[in-house]
Amino acid sequence: MTSTNEATELHTESREKYAQHARSWDTEIAPVTDWATDFEVLDPDYVLHPEERWAEQRERCPIAFTERRQRSWLPVRSADLQAIAQDVEHFSSRDIAVVSPFEGHVINDIFPVPPISSDAPVHTWARRLLLPAFGPSAIEKMTPITRALASSLIEEHFSGGSGDAAADYARHIPVRIIATMLGIPLEDEEIFTGWVVRTLQEGFQNIDRAMDALGEMTDYFAAKVAERRSTPEAERPDDVLSMLIAADTEQPMTDEHLLGTCFLLLIAGIDTTWSAIGSSLWHLATHPEDQQRLRDEPDLIPLAVEEFLRVYSPVTMARYVTDDVEFKGCPMKKGDKVLMAFPAGNRDPELFEDPDEVVIDRRKNRHAAFGMGIHRCLGSNLARMEIKVAIEAFLDNVPTFELADPEAVRWNGGQVRGPRCVPIRF
Repeated sequence: MTSTNEATELHTESREKYAQHARSWDTEIAPVTDWATDFEVLDPDYVLHPEERWAEQRERCPIAFTERRQRSWLPVRSADLQAIAQDVEHFSSRDIAVVSPFEGHVINDIFPVPPISSDAPVHTWARRLLLPAFGPSAIEKMTPITRALASSLIEEHFSGGSGDAAADYARHIPVRIIATMLGIPLEDEEIFTGWVVRTLQEGFQNIDRAMDALGEMTDYFAAKVAERRSTPEAERPDDVLSMLIAADTEQPMTDEHLLGTCFLLLIAGIDTTWSAIGSSLWHLATHPEDQQRLRDEPDLIPLAVEEFLRVYSPVTMARYVTDDVEFKGCPMKKGDKVLMAFPAGNRDPELFEDPDEVVIDRRKNRHAAFGMGIHRCLGSNLARMEIKVAIEAFLDNVPTFELADPEAVRWNGGQVRGPRCVPIRF
């Protein structure tokens, strides 16, 4: 059994290791001169209108290259993304960050977040362990909780004819739901959200704040794990944290693995769904015909959710090139990054008719918003439920709405793309 002090001391060492290997870079983004040979995923134009760059890239150079920060490749065709996702021998998940925070080291060596940063065989059992927590019974249990939460947020923030669909609504739902599932205090919501902002949203520009956030998460979860372990098993609550602590795994689960999984579930469960809900409501605010149709035909909402996920896919992941390999004529070197632009694949005209059009009743829609291959998001059904319930509750409780100030809408990009400010009026 690990005490609170022992766990904290163990991971204080890891915290120092994060800082020791933290990468530093110029936070100013130089203009892109050629998107085929010098792309920049943090370029403001790319954050706002990535589909324009993807369309251009498909014609000129379907796999672009850059040496900004490090050697990186950007495939945009669905078939190429699928091939890379399936080739786990050459393309590892040991470093999933779009912009690596650690100089000369992969994330899984410094700050593992299994199973998403793991390769087989660790990935196999680490993922299998989590599947029951996101299965049908878990989703059924969380659905009424999500619906009640959505209704309370609307009552609290949208009773005066205006509000922010992203900041007042979308950002609160996933953090409270995943905190409930993990079994950590809901009153710490602002702390959790702050970690997300400092690591995924601002970490590219301020590595020191991101490292501090990682250290804070380590201390927080080390204390929660130690506290839960000190509770007799029969008295522990029925939640994901208790499940992880009691798990009988194929390989011994280290504290580092356990804490990394907690980080992953919290961080990944917040920013991605926050972005997806926000994008969906932004679309409805700017496309009154789609908003009205979903009000008139609510049975279409599940199809609309899939289309919003396709068109506004939030997540880009990275793969680490394990050895020199030539892929589709591209000489990839060991240590290179391949940015898995799943959102670009979802706009591929080879796969979708009129791919840049939002068709809310699209029937053929095998999108890759939740990734491809063995690392396809295990929380996809939870995310679908949250998005669906969030849209249903908003349409049921908020009259016809529109953007209050289109110029005030603010999008975040990089690892996760989505709107952070969507002011509406009704």
